[in-house]
Amino acid sequence: MTERTRRLSRLRRMVPEGRSSRATAESRTARPVEARGGRPRRRGTQPKVVALGGGMGLSASLAALRRITGDLTAVVTVADDGGSSGRLRDELGVLPPGDLRKALAALCGDDDWGQTWARVIQHRFQSQGDLHDHAVGNLLIVALWEQLGDHVQALDLVGKLLGAHGRVLPMSAVPLELQALVKGHDPERPEDVDTVRGQATVALTPGEVQSVHLLPHDPPAVPEAVAAVLDADWVVLGPGSWFSSVIPHLLVPELLDALTETKARKVLSLNLAPQPGETEGFSPQRHLEVLGRHAPKLALDVVLADEAAVPDRDSLTEAAKRLGAAVELAPVARTDGSPRHDPELLAAAYDRIFRMHGRIGPWR
Repeated sequence: MTERTRRLSRLRRMVPEGRSSRATAESRTARPVEARGGRPRRRGTQPKVVALGGGMGLSASLAALRRITGDLTAVVTVADDGGSSGRLRDELGVLPPGDLRKALAALCGDDDWGQTWARVIQHRFQSQGDLHDHAVGNLLIVALWEQLGDHVQALDLVGKLLGAHGRVLPMSAVPLELQALVKGHDPERPEDVDTVRGQATVALTPGEVQSVHLLPHDPPAVPEAVAAVLDADWVVLGPGSWFSSVIPHLLVPELLDALTETKARKVLSLNLAPQPGETEGFSPQRHLEVLGRHAPKLALDVVLADEAAVPDRDSLTEAAKRLGAAVELAPVARTDGSPRHDPELLAAAYDRIFRMHGRIGPWR
């Protein structure tokens, strides 16, 4: 048994009984997930899926995945330092709750209960005082953290209140700082490479991000997140802000070990367009290249991209092959022309990938 395997085994043993990714009724809704057309699917025939990311990209993936599986876990980055999350983090020393809140909202059902609670936790106060721009869900999550003293238990309780179709976990139990090496961050020194601190600053840099890392450099993973990855049938990474939401999961050593060790198949979902600032001018294949540089030992199975967002299919295919992956092209964008994923189309693409590249018959 290697040291990495021993470490992962220890992490799995750290998960309290009843708190593993094989969720109890306390940590996820008991209602069956509706497939397209509204027909309930039997839980025993569904894949165990773990989705990694943060922000609106992860929300898009979760809104799609909850339509095709009832066994869904989101593992969310905790490096946000802007807005309401940044203020709560600075004042109370807590994990930034914003991306966790967005993930919970994305897992809410399409019925009146789910949509009402999704709006409530996303609601932001507008005032001239200290509450201005704080999200209701951020305050609720932090209040439960303080009451219960347990990140996972509190998030499970919020998920139960919302009737969430899945579980939300932080990737680490300590607040993280994202740092990046950026060429041309100062437009007056376009050839210089500077260290840029903070997720909000990295996401909006006018320069070219060369690489990112986390502080602390060896952050502990949440044991439940590691257990979920190890037990999964499929792991979905992306879409989302590449350097500030997607790659950070690969910088948590225990989580990267789990991603490398798991028998789950792994699909990487590409963005519909480069992100202004962070990945300005990036081709789809360049997204794969920078991910590979940050985690050279990580192998993938499938790269999903919108067919209209790939001008050079051969180059993307070659870049995917270097990561061990096949390319699947599908129409997954909204039809209004905005660079946003359509949850129904993305669900159909994931469903097809799980069937084509997954196991025949029962998932386990």
